Amino acid sequence: MLIIGCHLSSSKGFLSMGKTAVDIGANTFQFFTRNPRGGTAKPLDLEDVAAYRDFAKEHHLFPILAHAPYTLNCCAADPGLRDFARRTMADDLERLEHIPGSLYNFHPGSHVKQGAETGIALIAETLNQVLRPYQATTVLLETMAGKGSEVGRSFEELRAILDRVELGDQMGICLDTCHVFDGGYDIVSNLDGVLEEFDRILGLGRLRAIHLNDSKNPFGSHKDRHEQIGQGSIGLEAFGQIINHPALRHLPFYLETPQEDVWGYGREITLLRSLFQEA
Repeated sequence: MLIIGCHLSSSKGFLSMGKTAVDIGANTFQFFTRNPRGGTAKPLDLEDVAAYRDFAKEHHLFPILAHAPYTLNCCAADPGLRDFARRTMADDLERLEHIPGSLYNFHPGSHVKQGAETGIALIAETLNQVLRPYQATTVLLETMAGKGSEVGRSFEELRAILDRVELGDQMGICLDTCHVFDGGYDIVSNLDGVLEEFDRILGLGRLRAIHLNDSKNPFGSHKDRHEQIGQGSIGLEAFGQIINHPALRHLPFYLETPQEDVWGYGREITLLRSLFQEA
């Protein structure tokens, strides 16, 4: 079974997101934990969460992926910004305890002229402050395209972060197809080779989710601009190979492609389901 969904607005709560997901043919979804450009999260409606959990069980919506706001920068040069990232992440993880088994994804951050080694150490420091031994949420580092001073542009940088995290069992990786393609990993012509490299450096057991996005840019551009599935440089054939690959087909896939409305995601989900080969 293909586990696939898309990014949905959380403005109307969890139950509304769950119903929208089912309406468009999804069996999972992703959402921002708070305003993606800001830091304030609205109060958690526990009745809505309880209703969602019942609905999710009935419709087999699992696992959902919570995306941290873009403003998080765990390796910022400004200590105040790092403290904001730490407090936001800790609050997000506490709130997600109400939906056990969720995934929490974040962009590692930008070192802003401090150097990648310093950035890696600061990111791990934040994770060591917020992770708890018995938390019900797995935290995912996202693969990045390598624009500017982004940390996480290579599998080696992600491994360096994980090596410094004390509670490593609480961690995983979210692979973004647009990011790795723009970052120089040829998932179109050499998917097996990329996955072998991932396994050697990070371990495929760490891979817990995939952001399924085409790219507006050519291979190795380090720019990160998402495109609709099959309309960009990666192409539809490659996505068919990705969702059917033996090492990937069991994972949850989350669409973050540019769409005018949720029905655009619905059409992509229908398209990808048509390409998926049931075992």
